[in-house]
Amino acid sequence: MDTLPIPGLDVEPSRTDWPAKLLSQNNTDVCRRPEGGDETDEAAKTEKLRVFTWTVPAWWVRLSTGDYFNTCPEAGVCGRSCYAFGRGSSYKRFPSARNRHLLNLELVLSEPKEWERRMKAELKGRVFRGGNAWVRVHDAGDFWSDEYVLSWLRIARSAPHVTFYCYTKAIDRFRRLVLPDCPPNFLWCFSLGGTEDRLIDREKDRHADVFPTVEALEAAGYSDQSASDLLAVLGAPKVGIPANRYPAMKGTASFGDLQLQEEEKRRVREAERTARLTLATAA
Repeated sequence: MDTLPIPGLDVEPSRTDWPAKLLSQNNTDVCRRPEGGDETDEAAKTEKLRVFTWTVPAWWVRLSTGDYFNTCPEAGVCGRSCYAFGRGSSYKRFPSARNRHLLNLELVLSEPKEWERRMKAELKGRVFRGGNAWVRVHDAGDFWSDEYVLSWLRIARSAPHVTFYCYTKAIDRFRRLVLPDCPPNFLWCFSLGGTEDRLIDREKDRHADVFPTVEALEAAGYSDQSASDLLAVLGAPKVGIPANRYPAMKGTASFGDLQLQEEEKRRVREAERTARLTLATAA
């Protein structure tokens, strides 16, 4: 692979280059669902939640060592349309943000125990107290290994006063590692458009799909989460995301639809290849 959507750092980061803080903060007002209630219940109260983000580069990236690393190994059609590569993305507009995200990744890969220790220590800070602090795990990137998932579960258990949430296409990894013993403060939403879409039960599993328009997602029976990203884990289980953040997405199909089409094309190619090999062997 000679070119990447996101370039790596030009110099190898030294130990002192690690970011002083691992989490960045965004404030948002959301309508929290009352216990046992419905997300549209008029009695739901609105309160200010402190939402923090941990992120790494999206998809393929070149590390300071010169090696390539894929932070989204289960990415499918979503990779070509990822919002992180759009013109308005901080990756495109702010090289310093891109470099910080890469430094986050390099810290996890080169010193995983130190990264986990620092994350646990940061979450003990005063800003995370009070019960209304949330952490979105990955604004870009995904859970690329079993040990990385297990690290996040340990981090969540160490900070029961914080709620963690994420989208993920690592369906098999979550079914094996998260579902059997998930901390109550760790919430997730499966995401369509990846190579493991077949493992998602679209009628039973909480999941998200990206649609070209709000009208398209509503027609498909999904609930628009534009009002707050937290609706991915607090709202209806079929989460619809309008494509305004995905400038490369065109047409009328959703990510889930496009992935099905891609897999059907692959199945046809494999069948044709098998047929040609069979004919060649018989000749």
